[in-house]
Order: sequence, then structure tokens, then C-alpha cells
Amino acid sequence: MFKRDPIFWWASGIFILVLVLYAVTQYDVLLMLIVFAYLLRPTLASLGVAKKNVDERQMSLNYRSSNIAFVVTIIACILMSAKLRAENNVAAELFFMVIILGVVAKALFNVLLTKDFREVAPKISISVGFFVALFAGISNIDHGIFSLSFIMNVLPGLVMIGIGIISKYFPRIASILILLLCLAFIVWRIIKVGFEDAFGILLIIGVPLLAASYGLWREPKIASDERIE
Repeated sequence: MFKRDPIFWWASGIFILVLVLYAVTQYDVLLMLIVFAYLLRPTLASLGVAKKNVDERQMSLNYRSSNIAFVVTIIACILMSAKLRAENNVAAELFFMVIILGVVAKALFNVLLTKDFREVAPKISISVGFFVALFAGISNIDHGIFSLSFIMNVLPGLVMIGIGIISKYFPRIASILILLLCLAFIVWRIIKVGFEDAFGILLIIGVPLLAASYGLWREPKIASDERIE
């Protein structure tokens, strides 16, 4: 049974609006906006906006199903990206961006919801580094895994992973290293393909790395509270 609460009517309104816009424009992409209507309730509940309209059982089911859906989406993006890479199709970078955006968004919202900046920052660096190394490796696998081209393209991602690992022990030093690595990556990418072509990938990689750098530099909440007391 659907609950006839404000969220239900908002979701229904979005659904009807999308159908009307599609009927007028015949633009197929608009139909994808129906997803917003479907995800409206669990999204608001996760953000703590509409908890009174969602019971604990719904929250638990939404949490489990969302995690499974997220994993399936990431796997599908990886397979599609690998397929397009094999065909030398530049559209593979779009799937790469979706993967990075999804993983980083999940990590960043963990930060925002738990306010544990220093704990999540290493995960951001390791996640971004892993996917940078993975897709750089896929792009240069034809040269051989021991070729200079393969190693140089995979190296930035491996460095990000390494910094993410040591950041648990040396957070301030890792914060500076991540900032420098991020700036170096931005400059290198702009020189290689130009600012316009590099803007999207720089935004998706640069923003989370800067967030990770800030999170590692920030004092832990517990330590700050103890000093205040």
C-alpha cells in the first residue's frame, strides 16, 4: 500500500509532469526523470528530511536495496566502459566519470552525515586512486603492462592509493601530498588535452581529492571537543 502523504503527492506530481513534458517535446531523455519520483521518498528519508513519513523497516529495506543497486550499477558501468575502451570509443570516459562520481558521492555523503571527515578522507583517496589506475590501465593495456606508457599512466592512481593508506598514520602530511598531487594532475591533464576536454574529468577527480585533503587536515571532532572541555 502506498502512503497518501505529502511525499506521495510530490512524487505523483513529478511523474505526471514528466509525462506531460515528454508528450509535448517527444524527448526520450525526459522519461529518465521518472526515476526522481521513484527515489524521492528514500532520498529524503536518508537525508533526514522526511523520517516521520518512513518507518524503521522501510529505512532498513531502502538501505539494503540501495547498496545492492549501487554495486550493480558500478559493475555495469565498468563492463560498459571496458567494452567501449576495447572499441576505442571515447564515450568510455563517460562511464568512468559516472563510476568516480558515484563512489565519491557515497563517500562524501558519509562525511556530511557522520561529520567524521578524517575517517572518510582516506577512503576517498583510495577509491579515486583505484579507479584512476584501473581505467588508465585499461586504456594503455595494448602497450603491455611493463611498458613505460602503461606504468606512467597507472602511476598517479597507485600514488593516490598509497597516500590514502598512509594517511591513517600521517594525516597532515598526506593532506599536503594529496593537494600537491591534485594540482599536478590538473596541470598535466590540461597540458595533455586542453582545459575544455579535461574539465569534466578534472571536476570529478579534483573536487573529491580536495575534499579528502581538507578532511585529513581538519582536526578530529573528538579531539576538538576534548580541548574545549
